[in-house]
Amino acid sequence: MQDQTPLFSGLLQHVNNNPIPFHIPGHKSGKGMEQTFKKFIGKNALAIDLINISPLDDLHHPNGMIKEAEQLAAKAFGADFTLFSVQGTSSPIMAMVLSVCQPGDKIIVPRNIHKSVTSALIFSGAVPIFVHPELDNRLGIAHGITPDSVQHAIEEHPDAKAVFVINPTYYGVAADLKKIVAIAHHHQIPVLVDEAHGVHIHFHDQLPLSAMQAGADLAATSVHKLGGSMTQSSVLNGKEGLISKERVQTVLSMLTTTSTSYLLLASLDVARKQLATQGNKLLADTIIRAEQLRERINELYYLYCPGAEILDTSATFDFDPTKILISVKQLGITGYEAEQWLRDTFKIEVELSDMYNILCIVTPGDGEQEIELLLKALKQLILSFKDQATERLIQVSTPPIPALSISPREAFYAETEQIDLSEAAGRISAESIMIYPPGIPIFIPGEIITEDSLSYIKENIEAGLPVQGLEDDKLEKIHVIKEMHAIK
Repeated sequence: MQDQTPLFSGLLQHVNNNPIPFHIPGHKSGKGMEQTFKKFIGKNALAIDLINISPLDDLHHPNGMIKEAEQLAAKAFGADFTLFSVQGTSSPIMAMVLSVCQPGDKIIVPRNIHKSVTSALIFSGAVPIFVHPELDNRLGIAHGITPDSVQHAIEEHPDAKAVFVINPTYYGVAADLKKIVAIAHHHQIPVLVDEAHGVHIHFHDQLPLSAMQAGADLAATSVHKLGGSMTQSSVLNGKEGLISKERVQTVLSMLTTTSTSYLLLASLDVARKQLATQGNKLLADTIIRAEQLRERINELYYLYCPGAEILDTSATFDFDPTKILISVKQLGITGYEAEQWLRDTFKIEVELSDMYNILCIVTPGDGEQEIELLLKALKQLILSFKDQATERLIQVSTPPIPALSISPREAFYAETEQIDLSEAAGRISAESIMIYPPGIPIFIPGEIITEDSLSYIKENIEAGLPVQGLEDDKLEKIHVIKEMHAIK
């Protein structure tokens, strides 16, 4: 069954019938499109850039080819149901939170959540119970949350409606998700997983457990990131019991455009087929290639590419070897500088950079030629900067989580005023601000700004660390909740 592609095959059958379209999109298979772009995109792609006419099913109420494709995906991912998304993983993440939380409900979340989770808190009116992720002073990054921290959060807030987990992290590190799920389920609390960077892990036993394998209730999974589908195509996998499929489907539909892209939907269908039928072999080869790359990088002076040796804490339970994190701190340069140098000198684009590292991902789309070029570039990077090499110590820290005075939703809709950041202590923030590393918010909308937070921000600005989030690029002003003064 997994070698079938009902959605893609159905589109091809529709196109081969040569229908005469008197419906949108107005380019009519490219005939009404600007010719330069049409030539570049190609007639095949434009031919299946269609809308939800009757023969092609409807993503909002699937009962035909889309339903069949989603059912095949559910079997492939070990889920009770799978819902397709043409709006990346942000919409499924918001749908997860909105499906289980009503205004005023508590939800346990890691402090380093994606901005889509903050949006979901605003939309839902839920109250976040934050848990700090573990910080890594060797690499200058944040890992995940631990089972013990989840246990403690549930004991303090047994009325929480859900536990939200990022697994694996952007850097490929996984917590003991199965244990976290067991703890939450013991209290009849569902577990929601941001699996944006882990679509492939379900298909090889040398990779961390996937959310569905660990027994999580919902997982927003980016197929487009590492699973071979087109950008902006993702899935929402779920298990029924503590959550309702109908509720989740209704909420996701509310967040989804009615002009759904069949290009994206078809790419999900064929990506699922490839993962289910060839994923194990493709990933086995990719893991070997990535491990060989890691070994060769670690033979170079001044660079370090962490592997299984980092699995020595409760937050670093497993890791994805296809994520190639390269520490450049001993070269005396930042990850940002290394990224720019690789771009300018070798036309190499990395996945991300931070203060101390660059991250490269290895997928089945990479061959020996690309690997050798990266190694050549890294060797040249060392030659270019070795004269300024230094032993840099990393001390990653965050101030205590501030008290939440009002919910993020109340803060978003409240009347605000802009004041000097230096004078904001004691006021309720209407903005978020974070520092990289480790990329954890210092405060978010609704939290009380403290002197400790302001001192921490000042110290990091003086140290040259990137501070982001405020509307004011100069970091001198901040929006806070407007205070009401008595009329004299």
